[in-house]
Amino acid sequence: MTYKETLDWMFSQLPMYQKQGKTAFKKDLTNILALSEKLNFPEKKIKTIHVGGTNGKGSTSHMLASIIQEAGYKVGLYTSPHLKNFTERIKINGEEIPEQNVTSFINKNKAFLEKQQLSFFEMTVGLAFEYFSTEKVDIAIIEVGLGGRLDSTNIITPEVSVITNIGLDHTQFLGETLPEIAFEKAGIIKKGVAVVIGEEQEEVKQVFVNKALSENALIEFASGFEEIFKTDLLGDYQKKNVKTAVRAIKKLEGFKVTDENIKKGLLNVVKNTSLKGRWQILQDSPKVICDTAHNKEGLSIVLNQLKNERFVNLHIVLGVVSDKKLDEVLPLFPKDANYYFCKPDIPRGLPAAILEEKAKEFKLFGKTFLSVKKAFGKAVSIANQDDIVYVGGSTFVVAEII
Repeated sequence: MTYKETLDWMFSQLPMYQKQGKTAFKKDLTNILALSEKLNFPEKKIKTIHVGGTNGKGSTSHMLASIIQEAGYKVGLYTSPHLKNFTERIKINGEEIPEQNVTSFINKNKAFLEKQQLSFFEMTVGLAFEYFSTEKVDIAIIEVGLGGRLDSTNIITPEVSVITNIGLDHTQFLGETLPEIAFEKAGIIKKGVAVVIGEEQEEVKQVFVNKALSENALIEFASGFEEIFKTDLLGDYQKKNVKTAVRAIKKLEGFKVTDENIKKGLLNVVKNTSLKGRWQILQDSPKVICDTAHNKEGLSIVLNQLKNERFVNLHIVLGVVSDKKLDEVLPLFPKDANYYFCKPDIPRGLPAAILEEKAKEFKLFGKTFLSVKKAFGKAVSIANQDDIVYVGGSTFVVAEII
């Protein structure tokens, strides 16, 4: 198979949460364990840091990778989902996995993948572990895909575990309450492995403390520390992620990472890792901002920051996926903005007309468009130089305009 044929096969034939939603979610680790055995347990041949949480885990993972790169190490980085290209998910020192590695991995293991009925995410995790092992990385930063306890990445025993925070997201899989979700996220805490929790949240603190005690794992809450370091990642919410990343680095043993490495790493995250979509300013005059925040907690922070921007008129290009709890997120959006409703180009995308009707209940008014690009194009063409265009609501909306 060619690279395009390989991706088409991965995306279309097998369940993929990003496209299908709940039907792609599996309730155990049987498949990934079987794949690991077939690949001769590559995850056991590399050192890792495991990063979970509801919001900020992607940014925190990229910060960790950048810092350790600045210290001179060869660093693998596994994240999801991707914005533009599949290869963004698997990087070493900021360089994406070559397309030929993806193709050869699938061609070599296709019969097994079909027989075992592995999901898109499971096979991608196996690919990442094998690639990092073959390339002999010094350490790999592994971002949890969904939850923690039953996530395909959770077959590693990391040097440090990180959980950024807990919010009400993916409740159809992880539970309806914060403690239930925290229980799933706490599943990445391993015996004797230090864990850094980004935010000390009263509703879930005891869940983490109890799990850490049961695993004899040293636990620390990063929000209790003052941090002097700055980052090139824009967005007020990155201050919390900086604290979390720095505390995780301080808990990492066997690696020589200086404060200067931390400083440079945090100031060069975009350069070192090519991270996109986090309060990213795409142009000025009119100013265009995009952000991948898509749940109540993430959008609350981002939209509060948007209020502090100076503008004459605000234009919001908005699209969401069909399982989003609109009653929770739509009240967060400003009523005095012009809305351009659209549907992200995936099966899970919510039709723009449905989003528009629901938005009217919350006094959010605008027009619907046949695609994200048409909505974005209209917003930019109408906006004056002193206006702001904000694009968001879904990772997939942002992906289409970057």
